[in-house]
Amino acid sequence: MPRLDTNRAAEMEVFVQVVDLGGFTAAAREFRLTPSGVSKLVSRLETRLNARLINRSTRRLQLTPEGRLFYDRAVRVLADIDEAERETASGAVPRGHLRINSNIPFGMRYVLPLIPRFLAQHPEVTVDIVLSDIVVDLLQERADIAIRLGPLRESRLLARKLGASRMAVVAAPSYLARQGTPRKPADLAGHKGIGWTFFRSIGGWPFRSHGSTQSITPPPTARASDGEAARLLALGGVGLARLALVHIGPDIAAGRLVPVLERFNPGDREDIHAVFLGQKAPLPARVRAFVDFLAENVRLGDSGGK
Repeated sequence: MPRLDTNRAAEMEVFVQVVDLGGFTAAAREFRLTPSGVSKLVSRLETRLNARLINRSTRRLQLTPEGRLFYDRAVRVLADIDEAERETASGAVPRGHLRINSNIPFGMRYVLPLIPRFLAQHPEVTVDIVLSDIVVDLLQERADIAIRLGPLRESRLLARKLGASRMAVVAAPSYLARQGTPRKPADLAGHKGIGWTFFRSIGGWPFRSHGSTQSITPPPTARASDGEAARLLALGGVGLARLALVHIGPDIAAGRLVPVLERFNPGDREDIHAVFLGQKAPLPARVRAFVDFLAENVRLGDSGGK
């Protein structure tokens, strides 16, 4: 039932400003209220929610876990309200310049082929797209959207999941003809691997055997800075590589790469997200349109393990 006696959006806005500005006095100046009035409003909000949101002290304010959860949700709700009003006022037409960053394989296989159709649907949008396996800071690089594979760690980013891709250990037929095919994970000690020049949160290659998972990685004979470089090294017969099927699916289908040790594959997947900034400001219509377009049109299929 609607609660017409409670302006929940206004309460959220005042609460967010108290947190962002670090106190009741600063928020009161922002809204031309008295500090006591702002304090009473937050207290009334806590009473209605039956939860303490802020621990008050003489020196500073500290959010409780419930306060942090409410703050994060409130910021998103207010951004959606602002965006709805802005898009309604402007006819909800996506326009302006859109900056996209994607890792190389996903960008080449999935993002680039969709760009012509997106631009045809939204003729008032122009696009910059950068393909790189380096994880960029969206603020620093002034990017609107980035494609991320793997776990997300930045809480200040909003994310839309596009799918997930199973991992597989693969090698070129030429490598297997020369070195033999490993039959069990322990055989990797006698093989050559393709590793990474950067730190990864998951250090080894996981394998499932007799109800438990173990991590084993062959000694690296080469290291790559990104997934596309690792793929090319594997295609050249340098060694075994563990890559996402979203990246190497066509190579497997064409016989250029051969999966090995599939009987021991734990079936772990790498999530794929479109991430974007949107917690402190309205999400531009062009960003929302492209994220929705990706979610509707990216089809990972069997090779992606969606």
